[in-house]
Amino acid sequence: MTAPANFLCYSCKEYVDDLSKVPREALEDADIRLIVIGQSAHHHIEPFCSLTGYHYEIYVDPERCIYQKLGMKREEKFTDSANPSPHVKSGVFMGQMKSIWRAMTSPAFDFQGDLHQQGGAIIAGPGSQVHFSHFDMNRLDHMPITWLLQLAGVQQTLNFSDKPKIIHV
Repeated sequence: MTAPANFLCYSCKEYVDDLSKVPREALEDADIRLIVIGQSAHHHIEPFCSLTGYHYEIYVDPERCIYQKLGMKREEKFTDSANPSPHVKSGVFMGQMKSIWRAMTSPAFDFQGDLHQQGGAIIAGPGSQVHFSHFDMNRLDHMPITWLLQLAGVQQTLNFSDKPKIIHV
């Protein structure tokens, strides 16, 4: 399960863009489900899925009850030692401009959640057993998807880089 901060956040959108690239057969082979929980209203689910290409389970928690119950923070902390997320493709300025544009052109002009709420990622199950959890410190602190998939038992290696691949012959 991953809980992005909010659907308008450019880094969260780009993270879910990459989640949508996870092959269904890789999840089925490992017998795992991929679930996204957002904090906006339910009417934002369909446009967000269309925008990102995300085709797995998605739910919303507009009151942020799940975020609070799990102890996810409501403020951002930046550290010098933080590694940049491999899933955030936009710079801060362009990313925020894209977020503002999406908010302005959205049929329901709203900010789709608390802008200060941080998200995270959890590997759980069967039942209520938690195997791993990562709570984001800021909007750029997403757990790399490849690490999450490996921890969950996915054998297939995936590359989410937007950089050209160099093949040495």
